[in-house]
Amino acid sequence: MWTGKCMFERISSQQLMEDPEIQLKNFKKTKEYLVAIDTDGCIADNMNGKQMLVFHPMYMEFYQLWGIESYFREVAEYYNLFSVHRGCNRFTAISLILKSLNSRGDVKKMAEKTWTKIPSAMTVDRYLEFCKSEHCGFGTPSLERFLEKYPFDFDIHKLYGWSQQVNKALPYVNLKIQPFENVKQCLEIMSENADVIVVSQTPYDDLLRYWESHGIIDYVRIICGQEMGSKFHHIEMVKNAGSYHDEKVLVIGDAYGDLKAAKQNNACFYPVIPGKENQSWVKFPEAFNSFLSLNYRQVENTMIEEFSKTLPDLPPWESPDYNHQQSYRQHQTIRKALYEKYNPDGKLVVL
Repeated sequence: MWTGKCMFERISSQQLMEDPEIQLKNFKKTKEYLVAIDTDGCIADNMNGKQMLVFHPMYMEFYQLWGIESYFREVAEYYNLFSVHRGCNRFTAISLILKSLNSRGDVKKMAEKTWTKIPSAMTVDRYLEFCKSEHCGFGTPSLERFLEKYPFDFDIHKLYGWSQQVNKALPYVNLKIQPFENVKQCLEIMSENADVIVVSQTPYDDLLRYWESHGIIDYVRIICGQEMGSKFHHIEMVKNAGSYHDEKVLVIGDAYGDLKAAKQNNACFYPVIPGKENQSWVKFPEAFNSFLSLNYRQVENTMIEEFSKTLPDLPPWESPDYNHQQSYRQHQTIRKALYEKYNPDGKLVVL
């Protein structure tokens, strides 16, 4: 039985702004094993809701893109939910989305027809490059530093406004969605045997609210959000701080970025397969026992192969038999169900 001895360590708002990596740098090893676990789409089935109900419509509202709604949602859902890019940071996703929209003739025709102006990716790309050059994570602290450098660039103010309003709206959806079945039991097993950390590209405060509100915060040592850098960086710093052996580090995630972060750190990877999340958590205890006995690599490749099949790397609009209406309708049932449950009066085009 879980002893409840895992002590979660939080950081203050001031530390988050001034030194977001403080916990990574000062991490103290308490067990021989390390588990790094994602949240959105991994612990909880909240990926679809957050993207379809908040991220995408909020961006269309800020930039008045409702005239190309079906195209915007199609592209945004591909990059954020249904491809190898699943789970990427919001700013990276916006860059990919805008570049795709601006490259498509069919989207440009619809934009002209509806008097819609598609934004350039230039502003968000400048911000991404700024974070890279400054060696800082994405999110409010670095975006505010970027604004201080260009205080009269109103395109940056607009990007900042969208991101801030997304943060304010997310709890109205996110906190209502329970963790997957068996997650709590699996967290108990993990925390008994390993130092458990959360690694995510979601803002720290949003992660903290979710883990606290659902009573699972005490199973983890620290939470690493987008402000602390990439998932690779989170894992690398904690792994080095604790001198964990490669075979004793396990990364759990539902996206290709999680797999990439694991392999860049020579760690083991356990996939929570999109569409089969509950089954993945049912199977986890057996896989975790293999991990503890240092025999995990024998089963890892099979699971990664199944996982990879769920995340295509070719956008549907690049397929020779592409049909926009058919492509949009592929996930229409999910959209309609989410809007009926959480925002019945919200804007949603149905084809």
